[in-house]
Amino acid sequence: MADLFDAHISEDGLRRQSVADHLTGTAERAARFAAAFDQEQLGRAAGLMHDIGKYSGDFQRRIHDPQHSGRVDHSTAGAKEAYARGLYPLAFAVAGHHAGLPDGGSPKVDTAQASTLFGRLKRELPAYDAWRQEIDLPAVELPGFCAQSSFSLMFFTRMLYSCLVDADYLDTEAFMENDPPPRGESDPIPALLHRMRSKATSWLNAPPSTPLNEKRNQVLRACMSAGAAWQRGAYTLTVPTGGGKTFDSLAFALEHAAHNHMDRIIYVIPYTSIIDQTAAVFSDLLGAENVLAHHAGADYQLLEEQEMSPADYRRALAAENWDAPVIVTTAVQFFQSLYASRSSRCRKLHNIANSVIIFDEAQTLPLAYLRPCIAAIAELVRHYRTTAVLCTATQPALDPFFEEFLPGSAPLQEICPNAAALYTALRRTTLHDLDELSAEALGARLCGHEQVLCVVNRREQAQELYAALPAEGRYCLTTLLCAADRRRQLAEIRQRLQAGLPCRVVSTSLIEAGVDVDFPAAYREATGLDSILQTAGRCNREGRRGAAESPVYVFAISGNPDPPMLAQNLAAWKHVRRTWPNALDLPPAIQGYFTKLRLVKGAAALDQKGILHACVEGAEGPLLPFSQIANEFTFIDTPTRTIHLPIGEGASLCRALQGGARSRALFRKLGIYSVAVYPKHFDALYHAGALTLLEDNSAILSNTSLYDPGTGLAMDVEAGEGFFL
Repeated sequence: MADLFDAHISEDGLRRQSVADHLTGTAERAARFAAAFDQEQLGRAAGLMHDIGKYSGDFQRRIHDPQHSGRVDHSTAGAKEAYARGLYPLAFAVAGHHAGLPDGGSPKVDTAQASTLFGRLKRELPAYDAWRQEIDLPAVELPGFCAQSSFSLMFFTRMLYSCLVDADYLDTEAFMENDPPPRGESDPIPALLHRMRSKATSWLNAPPSTPLNEKRNQVLRACMSAGAAWQRGAYTLTVPTGGGKTFDSLAFALEHAAHNHMDRIIYVIPYTSIIDQTAAVFSDLLGAENVLAHHAGADYQLLEEQEMSPADYRRALAAENWDAPVIVTTAVQFFQSLYASRSSRCRKLHNIANSVIIFDEAQTLPLAYLRPCIAAIAELVRHYRTTAVLCTATQPALDPFFEEFLPGSAPLQEICPNAAALYTALRRTTLHDLDELSAEALGARLCGHEQVLCVVNRREQAQELYAALPAEGRYCLTTLLCAADRRRQLAEIRQRLQAGLPCRVVSTSLIEAGVDVDFPAAYREATGLDSILQTAGRCNREGRRGAAESPVYVFAISGNPDPPMLAQNLAAWKHVRRTWPNALDLPPAIQGYFTKLRLVKGAAALDQKGILHACVEGAEGPLLPFSQIANEFTFIDTPTRTIHLPIGEGASLCRALQGGARSRALFRKLGIYSVAVYPKHFDALYHAGALTLLEDNSAILSNTSLYDPGTGLAMDVEAGEGFFL
C-alpha cells in the first residue's frame, strides 16, 4: 500500500517518499523534540496525524499530475481526527502546520467557509480512510495543566506546534535534499563548562589586583556554586554595573545546565546594538560554532546563500530552530515568538524547553506587555523544565508578579549574596541633583569639561546643545543618524577618550543601551531612575577613579515641558528622590522606583493590549484567538517609515533598489544606511521633493544635502535646517 500513497516526489522525479514514511519520520522527530518537556507521545501523535489528508485520491492526483491545478486541503483531515479524540492542541497544530495556527472561532456560528478551526472542522473532505491501514495512532492524553487555564492550553499548543512544524520541515528537507545540510555540529554543554571553568580559575586563583576584583571574584564564586547546586526555577542576579554580571551569569548558566542535564542557554538582550558584542565575548570563550547571535542584522543573515561560508550556512540553519548550545537573541524575537502563530516564528519554540534563560537588563521589559511577558516566563518554568534568571543592575521588583503566575512556588531567589553591600563596595560614581538650570548654563558647564557625556530626552535638545560646543571632539548621537554613522562616531569617541583628547558627546538615551564607553563625568536630564543609572554606567566604567571624582549630574532644563511619554517615569523619579535622597543608586531606591512606576501606570497599563484576557475570554468573537493575539503582541508599536540613505556603501544598494533588485539580504544590508522617521516627518520630506518612494512604503533620500553624517537627517526641510525631534 505504501507505493500507492506518496507524500513527496523529488524535483528530478526519480525518488518518492511514501505518506507512511513521512508520517513516521516526522513523528519520531516530533517525539524527540517534545521529550524536552515530557510529552514524547503527544509529539509522536502529532507527527502521525499531520498529513493523513494526503491519503485522499484528490491529493494523490495532484502530486502525480504535473498539469493538475489548484490546492488540496490535506491538513484539516488530521485536525478532525485529533479533535474527535479530544486532543484540541493537536487539532490546532495539525490544522496550521503550513498556514499558521488559526483562531479557534465559534462552533455555533462559524461556517465551513471560515478560516477558523471550528469552520475548517465543518468542511466536507475527500475520503482519506486508507491511513488506517498503515498508521497506528498511540493512545495519548493531554497533560493535566491544559485543563487548568486557557492560557496554559494555548501555550502548550504553540509548543507542540513547534515540535510538529520543525519535525515536518526537517523530514521533508532530508528527503528532498537527499544529502541533508549540516545541522547540530556543536559541542555538548560539559565541554563548554570546561572552557568556562578554565577561564574562571585563572581569575579566581590569581591574587586580586584591586578590592574591586576581589568583589568580582566573590560574585563569580557565588554564581558557580549556585549553578552547580540549585534545581530549575526562577532566580534573580542583581549585580551593580562593573561587577562582571555578563561572565557571572554565563558561569551560573553553564554550571546549572550541566547539573540539571539541560540542553542550551538562551540570552535574551533588549537591544540589538549589544547582541554582537555579547556574542563575540561568548564566541571567544566557547568557540564561534557554539554561539548563535540571532537578530535581523546578524552578519550571516546579510548574505545570500551562495555567498555564505560553511560556518555562515550552519549559523543560518541553526537560526531557523535555535539548534545551538548558546543562543543570544533580542527580547522582541523571544517574546513575540512565544505569542506568535506563524510556523516560521514558532518553529524554534520547542528548543526553549529544558534551557537556562538569562534575561539581561530585565528592567527593560516593556510595561505595556509586562504581565504577558512574566506569564510566559512563569509558564516556561512551571511546565517546560526551564530556569529563568532576571539579570540586571537595576532589579525591577517583579516578585509580586511571579507570585501571581507561579503560585505555591518559592519567591524569586537571589543568586548574588549580600547584593546591597556589593552596591556600596562597587560604587564608582556620585549622583548630584542640579534641579533646574537654563540651556545656556548647561552648555557652559559642558564646555568646562574636556571629556563629558550629556544625555537628554529630546533630539532637538541634543542638536541645540551640540551647536553650543567647541567644534573639536564634539558629537551628537541620535536615531536620526544611520547605524553606520553611529558606529563610526562611537569608534572615534572611544579612541579620543582613551587618548585623553577633548570629547564632548550629547546623546539621546540610545547611548544607555549597553554602549561600552567610559567618561570621567556625565549629565542626565531628569527621567526614570533606571535610565539615570544607565547613564551613570557610562561614567568611570572601568573604575580608574574614585566615586567622588566621577560626578553624574541630574538636571532639568528651565522652560522645557516634560515629554508626555515620560510623565509617569518622572513622577516615580521625583518620589524616590524625596524618599531616598542620599541612596538613589542602592537597591531599596531602585525597587521603590519600579514599584511606584507601576502604581502610577495602573494595572491595566501592564497588559495594554489585553493579551491575557483574550487568552481566557477570546478576542472579538473567536475563542483561543492565536492569530489575533499574534497580531496584537508587538513590542514596537510606533508607526515609523524607513528612509534609505545613498551614502557610502548605501549608494550602490539604493541604486540596486531603484534598478528593481529585491532580496531579504539587500534590505538587511541597507539597514545600517537607513533611518526610521514618524509619518509627519516622512510626509514633509516627500512634499519637499526629497524622497523617491518605493512600493513597500519606504523611500530613498534623493536630496542627500538633507543628511549630515555628524548630526543625521534634517527634518525642517522648508527652512533648510536640521530639526531634531
